[in-house]
Amino acid sequence: MAYPLQQLLFSMDAERAHRTAIATLRAWGTLGTPFGSDPELSDPVTLAGVTFPNRVGLAAGLDKDAEAIGGLFALGFGAVEVGTLTPLPQPGNPRPRLFRLVEDEAVINRMGFNNGGIDAALARIAALGRRPGVLGINVGANKTSTDMIADYAVGVAKAAAHADYITINVSSPNTPGLRDLQKRPALDELLAASDAARRDADGASRTPLFLKIAPDLDRNGVEEAVAAAIDNRIDALIVSNTTISRPPLRSRHAGEAGGLSGAPLRDLARAKLAEAQEAAGGALPLISVGGIDGLDEARRRIDAGASLVQVYSALVYKGPGLARAIVKGLKAG
Repeated sequence: MAYPLQQLLFSMDAERAHRTAIATLRAWGTLGTPFGSDPELSDPVTLAGVTFPNRVGLAAGLDKDAEAIGGLFALGFGAVEVGTLTPLPQPGNPRPRLFRLVEDEAVINRMGFNNGGIDAALARIAALGRRPGVLGINVGANKTSTDMIADYAVGVAKAAAHADYITINVSSPNTPGLRDLQKRPALDELLAASDAARRDADGASRTPLFLKIAPDLDRNGVEEAVAAAIDNRIDALIVSNTTISRPPLRSRHAGEAGGLSGAPLRDLARAKLAEAQEAAGGALPLISVGGIDGLDEARRRIDAGASLVQVYSALVYKGPGLARAIVKGLKAG
């Protein structure tokens, strides 16, 4: 069933609709509409020492530049993850680079970490003051970087004072060479550098670090990522990002290059969650994302071992009431 403004947004190309949604949420956030006023949206869970007001978070990618945090929390999310942010501003890949696959309830993107740089985003975050939920900052490397690992260390060090948690994103398919960092020993080097970057001068850990992996890793790749995360004191694993695989799709945009998200990712995301759960054996908290479009799927992921879930693409098709519906349903049991 269509939601208010869906027809208007779908009349625009996908990226313009995205920018319109961000502008609307930014304006709404300035009105002061904290979800905390609704006790039905309070269902706390603690992960990595952080108390999340509820189990439903917004995945990175929607609010790349931390422009609409207040409005996004007002939708009922217990956590909002902004980014991916890079040390230097970059325009991303040429347009068009974002496609709605309406018949499949899916999205393909090849945005390429387009963002105004981490410094500008952190200035906006610092100006927010008190937040009604948990804020995650997702960091990555610049496309032109000659030392991607150093880029991540810079991002972590800068974000540590502003984030409730930081996500290391090595799973986007849209920056050449980035996914190679999911393999050991490069992953160990990256995670060790990121772990060092989040620590105070006395060596104390400041901010939890999460690692986000791709659903295109095979079972051995998932097992290696889990082992590297545990060995390098990573606090949680986000499973998973968009896929470069292509299940059967009906949309005319099915052949576009980039990462596929939404409903067609559901089975693969479930499978990778199961592999990560088996590999971790309870030693590493898991956050599930990919194809979660309602209460039933969110509950299925939690039953499969996820402590938290994240949504993004389903908002395009289910509308802004999605997070509230999932939260209330999970709380009701």
